[in-house]
Amino acid sequence: MILQALVEHYEDLAAQGKLARPGWSGANISYALYINDDGALEQAFSLKREEERGKKKVWAPRPMSLPAPVKRSSGVASNFLWDNSSYILGIDEKGKPQRSMACFTACKALHHKLLDGVDSPAARAVLAFFDHWDPSKAREHPALVDKLEDILAGSNLVFRYSGAFLQDDALIRSAWQAHYDSTGDGPELVCLVTGKKGTAEAVHPSIKGVSGAQSVGAALVSFNGDAFCSYGREQSLNAPTSKYAAFAYTSALNHLLAERDYVGRIGDATVLFWASGGQRAYQSFSMASLFGAPTTYSVSDLQKMALDLCQGKPVLFEEAQLDPKTTFYILGLSPNAARLSVRFFLKNSFGAFVQNVQAHQQRLEIVRPSFDKFEAIPLWKLLDETVNQNSRDKSPTPGMAGETLRAILNDTCYPASLLNGTVLRIRAEREVTRGRAAILKAYYLKNPHPDIPKEVLTVSLNPDSANIPYTLGRLFSVLEAIQSSANPGINATIKDKYFNSASATPSRVFPLLMNLAQKHLRKLDKGWSISYSKQLTELAGKLGETFPDRLSLPQQGAFQLGYYHQTQARYTKKEEAEHV
Repeated sequence: MILQALVEHYEDLAAQGKLARPGWSGANISYALYINDDGALEQAFSLKREEERGKKKVWAPRPMSLPAPVKRSSGVASNFLWDNSSYILGIDEKGKPQRSMACFTACKALHHKLLDGVDSPAARAVLAFFDHWDPSKAREHPALVDKLEDILAGSNLVFRYSGAFLQDDALIRSAWQAHYDSTGDGPELVCLVTGKKGTAEAVHPSIKGVSGAQSVGAALVSFNGDAFCSYGREQSLNAPTSKYAAFAYTSALNHLLAERDYVGRIGDATVLFWASGGQRAYQSFSMASLFGAPTTYSVSDLQKMALDLCQGKPVLFEEAQLDPKTTFYILGLSPNAARLSVRFFLKNSFGAFVQNVQAHQQRLEIVRPSFDKFEAIPLWKLLDETVNQNSRDKSPTPGMAGETLRAILNDTCYPASLLNGTVLRIRAEREVTRGRAAILKAYYLKNPHPDIPKEVLTVSLNPDSANIPYTLGRLFSVLEAIQSSANPGINATIKDKYFNSASATPSRVFPLLMNLAQKHLRKLDKGWSISYSKQLTELAGKLGETFPDRLSLPQQGAFQLGYYHQTQARYTKKEEAEHV
């Protein structure tokens, strides 16, 4: 299913000219080596271009369509027409001259194998380069001296001859294509992707760009143990994939990963989006609505578009028409040593995904403090609420992050791990932030519990609610306000000392806090004292004569929501008074 969807995406992009035909692949190239008829190196020219990445400008390598790279981890295997300095020049910065010479020798042998007999001036020039180049004198070559440090830092190099790149020479391209099409010694098997019989690819091309995976690339389809192999088929032959399908799905996946503006990150998972037909606007809209990625559209514009999509209406976004009926895919990949783990793979119509995300955002909606710049809480910000921001590792739990995203996109119940992580942070920090209150509200709206009724799961304060835990939370907020008014600038408030115990065992704490409040009220002027006393009387009237001995976990959630709502209502009134 995943491979079929990726092969279809490759064919969509190839039809648009965005991906090369089989045997060719995109590569990031930093330098072009200018050679003459005799193969002598005349100049090393930088191909890097200045690009904006976030708020910074960086010099980035130039993407080029080149012969497909070989798969290598620790062995020596050369690419054709391009590679790093170890293979092209026979030098590196690792202090292993014997290995560098082996790499150069392998590169030289490959080019002679493919180009001997090719009647092309460009082919003869590059062969002359390999025949006459002396790696022992490379570091002193005048064309390399001033660029040597950057070249040795892992830069990829290509050849340029007579004003053109070698990969653009028709005869050289034909030689490579013939070589690529003839390689492959796997058995004849039925491809699990295309359903056609053909030569199965034993080792699939590497996938690069997944956060946390090996920099040289990782495998999506691979078997490395007898327990995982059937009928004696090793490597990737246990999941027979034709050479074309292996090239197509890896090309599509590497293309998606290379477009960093359209790649999300949730926990340890790298999240990719794509639509049937290959229109990029679907990815851009998804990143803006789910991950809060920057866009030229306002939040209200995005919400209006999302509402139209939910109603089955096409919308115009970034000069492209988004059709809610378009098939849309979401793939989450996590690193696993030299392999990749599929965290989740979802397929639905684009409109259905948008509708599910909108339902999630509506459940999250809660009164927003004036200092909070996010009109809608993006997913990464939501998951941050479960993490100690003072710890070294600020990443949310991988399993919880993946389960939460899957629940949002499928409109299913939120995982209990999301609630547990939020509650742990509230207890540890004694702080109910907007995000944490929103998680409590959304969780119990989607996962109903009789101990926390809908009357407390509101956007803002519900003064008419008679729910005991919710009212206790409101009362605690008022008691905190009384203490702060009586002792401005106090270092430790009742929230720091009693918040957790007040929400868990009210009968042990609230009598003490009520007596303390009476002492604080005597310090205030008459107007404030009367105002706070009225609030205490009103809330006490809803509680009855005794406080409950213990509150369950959902009841503690109601307490925390009541505290948050009452606190935000107090700040809102204060801001309104200041602006009168």
